[in-house]
Amino acid sequence: MKNKFLLLLLIPISMLAFTPDIIDGISAAIRSGNPKNISKYFIENIDLKVINQEDVYSKQQAEMILKDFFIKHPVKSYTVSHKSELKAGSQYILGVLETTNGKFRIYFLTKINGAETHIHQFRIETGNE
Repeated sequence: MKNKFLLLLLIPISMLAFTPDIIDGISAAIRSGNPKNISKYFIENIDLKVINQEDVYSKQQAEMILKDFFIKHPVKSYTVSHKSELKAGSQYILGVLETTNGKFRIYFLTKINGAETHIHQFRIETGNE
């Protein structure tokens, strides 16, 4: 019985330990400008905004929109500027994307569902929004 109780305590803690790795993985995918690597973290239907294009898209549609963005705006650098505390399985991350055509703010919201963490909202906005 003690072992089962200990296991139940450790499972949520171990899930939290994986969150930074996922944020690092997402950040690396953004730095590479690779929409396929970014979209692998998306839920099936994601709330996506890329500059002025905003809607709920399928994972595949969102990947194509990001592909178009990265073709037009090749990445120079990406830095995370803020990470919220993990609350109720959710966390948001703010970052600055520098491209050959200017700087953009990136915001994404991750949620833990069971043993997996996915991006539920992803936004790329110009600096004056």
